[in-house]
Amino acid sequence: MHSPDDPVFKRRYRAMKAKDARFDGQFITGVHSTGIYCRPSCPARTPNPQNVSFYLTAAAAHEAGLRACKRCFPDAVPGSPEWNLRDDLSARAMRLIDDGVVDREGVDGLAHRLGYTPRHLTRVLTAELGAGPQALARAHRAQSARVLLQSTELPVTQVVFASGFSSVRAFNDTISAVYETSPSALREKARAAHRLLPGERDAGVVTITLPARAPFDGAGVIDFLAHRAVPGVETVVDGVYRRGLLLPHGQALVSLEVRGDSVVCRARLQNLSDLSTLAARVRRLFDLDADAEAIDEALREVAELCRSVDAVPGIRVPGATEPHEIVFRALVGQQVSTKAARTVLGHLAAELGEPLAFGDEATTTLFPTAAQIAEGGRAVLRGPAKRIDTIIRVAEALASGELVVDVGVAQAQLTADLVALPGIGDWTAGYVAMRVLGAPDVLLDGDLAIRAGAGRLGLPSGRRELARFAERLSPWRSYAGMHLWRAAQPGTSPAARS
Repeated sequence: MHSPDDPVFKRRYRAMKAKDARFDGQFITGVHSTGIYCRPSCPARTPNPQNVSFYLTAAAAHEAGLRACKRCFPDAVPGSPEWNLRDDLSARAMRLIDDGVVDREGVDGLAHRLGYTPRHLTRVLTAELGAGPQALARAHRAQSARVLLQSTELPVTQVVFASGFSSVRAFNDTISAVYETSPSALREKARAAHRLLPGERDAGVVTITLPARAPFDGAGVIDFLAHRAVPGVETVVDGVYRRGLLLPHGQALVSLEVRGDSVVCRARLQNLSDLSTLAARVRRLFDLDADAEAIDEALREVAELCRSVDAVPGIRVPGATEPHEIVFRALVGQQVSTKAARTVLGHLAAELGEPLAFGDEATTTLFPTAAQIAEGGRAVLRGPAKRIDTIIRVAEALASGELVVDVGVAQAQLTADLVALPGIGDWTAGYVAMRVLGAPDVLLDGDLAIRAGAGRLGLPSGRRELARFAERLSPWRSYAGMHLWRAAQPGTSPAARS
């Protein structure tokens, strides 16, 4: 919270007064005279400065006694880009909370993952974000529940558990406190606005729409995934990405399609309680929360990148639905072509992966877990003995917990842990950081395709020269790298190994 004379307050107040949708999701506007909180672009009359407070999270507004605006639904927007741009304790905690860790493991589990006591974690989050981990998780559950109520026909009792609540009473109390209405009223409002479309319903399939911060090069992400699709595990047909996933409580078959500035997610799940986790992972896979306008504006300051940015506004850094899988993709692909890597990974999945319960002719198998690769990988993998030794050693470390690769790990720690293992270098560690953590400032300057793309755009193509030149692109070097990958193969989407 800041006073009206504070520069941060003035900047946010100007954005709110201008109804600037670019800031939706980046901060919350609390209006104390009405007792509500809004997104910055809310069409309501602009409140006087003395009646306004700004918050980084909806949970902080809840803690201040405010309820969500029924006119603008402030949580129906992309999430904050801060949690990827920052790598401090609060940002890492938010990434894990969004993934459902508090719902599954409690505050103690969250604190253990982050390496702090629950008391210290609560103190830090309350000081920096205005709310502790329980309140932040409660706000996340409320948002998930609203999305399900307003975009699906799931029975309310199923929405309760799909959004992470442990009881119907807690669900009803939270919806009432946050939205000052009942679950049935939220759903009726969606029906009146024609958000529940009969054509989107399919027995056993849940469909949700996840908004992106515009501009959004969703087609580029689909092409990126198609170029690396592992046979039997994932497919891309007519622009729809389809794959099986192993989530915390069971399997899921997911179909993802880009529609404008959104991703439509259709999922068949063994356990509905995985739905909010799935939504968070799809958001990360498509990098939906990136501050695209700010990134493009910064990259355009480099003359050699202007044409590429203008051709592909809102380029994204594809993330991960399963962090361990990215590690193995990087290890397999670091010294071979993308086509060869797909063949090796497809064979690995066919031999070791668990059959997909909802599979079809093209999507039959889950990508194998670290434990499955540790146990059976040596008999399946082919190639140099040192590379196989590295893959098996990493699989054993991941399976035992000796090596931790997830969204709650700090980038510096992740990089150090990876490069400490024989056979893993800077390229693999950087690639994993980009895709698992959403690290925005990694340039894989040792990648031959990136250096070739740099040369085609008129940038230095030597490794040291490119690294020095790219310093001016910080903190968005990962996004610059996506443009360079794209430039390496004119007429195609970004291409890179693994």
